[in-house]
Amino acid sequence: MAFNLAAFSYIVALISDVFLIFFAIFHVITFDELKTGYKNPIDQCNNLNPLVLPEYILHIVINILFLVSEQYFTLLINVPLITYHVWRYINRPVMTEPGLYDPTSIMNAYDLSMYQREGWVKLAFYLLSFFYYLYG
Repeated sequence: MAFNLAAFSYIVALISDVFLIFFAIFHVITFDELKTGYKNPIDQCNNLNPLVLPEYILHIVINILFLVSEQYFTLLINVPLITYHVWRYINRPVMTEPGLYDPTSIMNAYDLSMYQREGWVKLAFYLLSFFYYLYG
């Protein structure tokens, strides 16, 4: 078995997916802290908003590598999450800084449960992706 661009893509994706898993875990933990009242919404938004763009960019870079290395099935698996990320960022609240979370509306019970559910789903997706990339 030779070391080619596809193998390099999977190695980079595996390492990057570890960071994405940490982002998702941090996402879940911070919204749990917000739900239980340990932190205030302004601090939470200041902690979470700087991590949104790096997560999205890292995920897109991995998939650009898969596109260049012609790993179309792996790219097809990741397209729904990329589409969701693009949709979510386009429909974000109007803010002066990059990010998704607005401190004035983050304490809404529906939004808070949706953000926490989103974190759990992303964590599950990134964990499954990790093992798939390990196999790839």
